[in-house]
Amino acid sequence: MGARLRIALGQLNLLVGDVAGNAAKMIAAAQRARDELKADLVLFPELALTGYPPEDLLLRPDLSVRVELALGEMLKGISGIDVIVGYPKRQYGKLFNAASLLRAGKVASTYFKHILPNYGVFDEKRYFAEGTDPCVLDVKGTPVGIIICEDIWERGPVEQAVNAGAQLVLNINASPYHRRKGQERFDIVARRARANGVSIVYLNLVGGQDELVFDGDSFVVNGRGEMTQRTPAFVEGLYLVEIETGERVEPVVAQIMPDLADEESVYSALVLGIRDYITKNKFSGAVIGLSGGVDSALTLCLAVDAIGASQVEAVMMASPFTSSMSLEDARRQALTLGVKYSFISIENLFESFREALKEEFRGKEPDTTEENIQARIRGMLLMAISNKTGKMVLTTGNKSEMSVGYATLYGDMAGGFAAIKDVPKTLVYRLAEYRNKIKPVIPRRVFERPPSAELAPDQKDTDSLPPYSVLDLVLERYVELDQSAEDIIAAGFDEAVVRRVLSMVDRNEYKRRQAAPGVRITPRAFGRDRRYPITSGYGRSNGNNPGGNDSTGGI
Repeated sequence: MGARLRIALGQLNLLVGDVAGNAAKMIAAAQRARDELKADLVLFPELALTGYPPEDLLLRPDLSVRVELALGEMLKGISGIDVIVGYPKRQYGKLFNAASLLRAGKVASTYFKHILPNYGVFDEKRYFAEGTDPCVLDVKGTPVGIIICEDIWERGPVEQAVNAGAQLVLNINASPYHRRKGQERFDIVARRARANGVSIVYLNLVGGQDELVFDGDSFVVNGRGEMTQRTPAFVEGLYLVEIETGERVEPVVAQIMPDLADEESVYSALVLGIRDYITKNKFSGAVIGLSGGVDSALTLCLAVDAIGASQVEAVMMASPFTSSMSLEDARRQALTLGVKYSFISIENLFESFREALKEEFRGKEPDTTEENIQARIRGMLLMAISNKTGKMVLTTGNKSEMSVGYATLYGDMAGGFAAIKDVPKTLVYRLAEYRNKIKPVIPRRVFERPPSAELAPDQKDTDSLPPYSVLDLVLERYVELDQSAEDIIAAGFDEAVVRRVLSMVDRNEYKRRQAAPGVRITPRAFGRDRRYPITSGYGRSNGNNPGGNDSTGGI
């Protein structure tokens, strides 16, 4: 048996912009890796010093000063172990996405990221210049190549490192989560490993940053493309990787954490995203309007699992159209979960609004205007509670509703964070069922009753929308896959339904532009991913807008 290279994976949860705090966290982690894991080298994620993504903080001149000071603190505070850390580095009058080897108090070598992603949620060409040269380091006698994140998705950087003599490749990442992303990553890394006959260590960031969630899920593959180790997803920690060195450089087989099922994976991402948004922004807790429906029921579960029942408040705000079933089920769930529960009737407030507006509305029949008044009263009450308590309002709208505008501006859309805004309604039900299998906390009737906003007598969502089983399939094709109306109709969907749904999506961009941020769990979320003009004639010229004004949920 040859010698072993011991590498610690610093799968850390860092805070964007907290350069000094991130450096202190990595200093402590490096000392633990040296003393407890007896590691020779510790890896930290892409842009770890600034957190990822730092966005336009990178344009601030003083950020580079803070980074250099923090790097100096790391050089002074770490000894007896090699460190590879990601950070933005200014050189040659340009800014690079860099990774440096820190050794014995000095920056021993630096690599500049070659492939700068500029699609989806990524905007790196806005900030960085491209690197061109490989970086191969001698670590305990083994030639080790460094690459950064997107470099693994293209053939060149790994080939270049191997051609420069690398017998092991270390890939540091800040790769955000979406459903089934883990398999995508493994497939591409395994392909690079097989093509070059080299083992690859893949380290990923963990934690929530605004809409993005980073799932960790770091892993190691050998030169045959076989996984030899995988860390837990959504869990911060230091994880030891051992590499056999000598004539053959081969990772030692270790624990391979199992893949999470789809519902568990999405649920974990939502919990982490909510927890980090609330705690990193220093809110004292969360407040939720609990309606008795499945969306608010799931949101309440997520909040409790994210920050604990003692920090969560649920408020039932009953209108004249709220059913006794909703009242009973909301109260029952709140008591089961152990959160603070409040009941506020909005009936008198609703009547006061109608009285104040009676002259303006004279001669006009009730319509969505009166429905929206109820939603806006609730939004105002929740925001008042938030102001008084310091708790953040979690909105409860799902992706299906946000897509077609089945929501009220300054009403149920009012809040700080939209927990399930990227979760289609059909997946909402699956996630709620998943949570109930852990412990039954959502009353069974919530799953069985027809979905309803309860803003008018005997109202049901299907009065305004196609069944969610159909709607979500059409939305997936249009929003996430960018298929045209003709493509979707050709796939077997009813033409009238398709054209109406696509028209609603196009017309309601103005609402989504004003929505709170929320956790991204699909490959194409509204906001960072899908950015469409509000004012546009495109849909009209392509037959997506049949005319008329059937905007659901009103303005």
